[in-house]
Amino acid sequence: MMTLLMSFMISFLVPMLIMLLATILSKKMINDREKSSPFECGFDPKSSARMPFSLRFFLIAVIFLIFDIEIALILPIVIIMKSSNLMIWTSTTLFFILILLGGLYHEWKQGALQWAE
Repeated sequence: MMTLLMSFMISFLVPMLIMLLATILSKKMINDREKSSPFECGFDPKSSARMPFSLRFFLIAVIFLIFDIEIALILPIVIIMKSSNLMIWTSTTLFFILILLGGLYHEWKQGALQWAE
C-alpha cells in the first residue's frame, strides 16, 4: 500500500517539477509586441477582426479537401481489386470516378477554378 501511495506521489510531483522548471526557464525578459501578437493567415492582427475575406480562398480550400479525400478513398479501391468481384468493383469504381468528374465539371462551369476574374 505504501509503495502505491509513493508511486502516485512521485508520478504527480515529477511532472509538476518539470512544468515549474520549464516555466521558470522559458521566461523572456523582453516582451516584444510583434512576437507576442498572434499571426493569423497573413492578416494584420491589430486591425479590425471583421475584414472581408475572399470567398475564392475558401472555395479553393474546399475543392482541395474534396479531391484530397478522393485520393484517400481511391487508394484502397486498388487493394480491394483482387479480393472482390471484378464486375462489381469496376462498376463501383467507375460510378465513384464519374461522380467526382461531374463535380469537377460543375465547378469548372461555375468558374470556381478560375483564379482571376
